[in-house]
Amino acid sequence: MDTQFWLDRWDRRETGWHLGEINSHLQEHWPKLGLAHETRVFVPLCGKTLDLVWLVSRGHRVVGVELSRLGIEAFLAEHRLEPRITEQGAVRRYQVDELVLFQGDFFDLRPEHLDDVGAVFDRASLIALPPPMRVRYAEHLRAILPRPVDRLLITLDYDQAQMSGPPFSVQPPEIERLFGVDHHIEPLAEIDALAESPNFRQRGLTALVERVHWLRPRV
Repeated sequence: MDTQFWLDRWDRRETGWHLGEINSHLQEHWPKLGLAHETRVFVPLCGKTLDLVWLVSRGHRVVGVELSRLGIEAFLAEHRLEPRITEQGAVRRYQVDELVLFQGDFFDLRPEHLDDVGAVFDRASLIALPPPMRVRYAEHLRAILPRPVDRLLITLDYDQAQMSGPPFSVQPPEIERLFGVDHHIEPLAEIDALAESPNFRQRGLTALVERVHWLRPRV
């Protein structure tokens, strides 16, 4: 799976991963992290999610990265935002007050882009990647963050033989392998999500579990 796959999906408006509402798990569990309002939050592979707006409304400074220019422009247009645009290396930077969006490949981000990030919200990035890329994703995220930080991670767990991703199935042992070296993995919720996912049933799934994890930095 390469970057063109996702660019083509945006070109064809095949963005079924986009939620037309703020993520309910974010609203319920984010306060448990106990973060200061001014904490800068990173949202990888953010698309045009409304979660960006919610995090800003909580007083956070927010930075997202999105591969597709169409995705960023759609977000800005829907919220009537006029950004200041600059080029920063291999990525383009859009800024509106406390919100910064980088347009480009996640793997082109460098530490200077996330120099004061204090938390991460990942709803749709880890599960968007096949297994080899998940290893690379975890390694790159560790390299570009200033230190281990609190993360709220949402994953899906299903029989991968019944449906090909994306989204991909990511099980708890893999999360421990990817992030356990510098984070405690604390489960916050486990939801039977199949009843609310008719499109997944149509794709052949007989069971689907959605999990919410709090990754707490090891002291």
